Amino acid sequence: MVDNRYATAAVIACVLSALATVYLSVAVGTQHWYQYSSPGVRGEANVSELRSLYEEFMDGEFDEKTYSDTLFRLNGTVGLWWRCVLVPGSAHWHKEPDAKLSLECRSFTLAQQLTPKYKEPGNHNSGEDMVRTYLWRCQFLLPLVSLGLVVLAGLAGFCACLCQSLTPTLGIGVLHLLCGLCSLATVCCYLAGMDLLHRVSMLPDKVDGSLGWSLYLALMSSPLHMMAAALLVWAARSHSQNYYRMTAYRVA
Repeated sequence: MVDNRYATAAVIACVLSALATVYLSVAVGTQHWYQYSSPGVRGEANVSELRSLYEEFMDGEFDEKTYSDTLFRLNGTVGLWWRCVLVPGSAHWHKEPDAKLSLECRSFTLAQQLTPKYKEPGNHNSGEDMVRTYLWRCQFLLPLVSLGLVVLAGLAGFCACLCQSLTPTLGIGVLHLLCGLCSLATVCCYLAGMDLLHRVSMLPDKVDGSLGWSLYLALMSSPLHMMAAALLVWAARSHSQNYYRMTAYRVA
């Protein structure tokens, strides 16, 4: 028999885990990790330059400097797998600078995610920046590892429910702890990578950057996974200690 306290702790942990997984999944699939606020389009020359940047962003070859400059100048947002810009409709670039803006996005392919970062973005002769390269790779790999561990923990929990046993709960708790650490490491890698990018690519005048809600969702998923881990570890250890006490009592 399983004590009601342990069963309640396990149920609460499952709810926390499900909520954390939803938060992390939404964060991974959306682009609002970091967003730029750019001044409005003004002047013929300015419009022409921005249109050129936009066309290169949408149809040109993948280049960190090109897409970064476009994000800076066109109210861009960038996530783990998406980069987006806000542009007016094609017919309004010259006539109505304040026309309604639409969101245009491009995804990062796996090959682009693994592309090395350079000490001077866009300059392949400047040498590879190993720190930025591995921060970028970690920021998209770690959340996938976290979600994979959640799936593994879910399968183990399902088997434990079928067997009506709390024995695997300690292992499931450890998996959730690792999930929380991976989510936290993802946010840390992303923030460190963006800080290093802004050091080598100075933001244009009157362009501001801010954290987006997708990043906060990923950040919130980490303590939720850790709270689930704490509940599961407590339930496993308390149940185990209670079991051994009952066994000793019966033997005595």
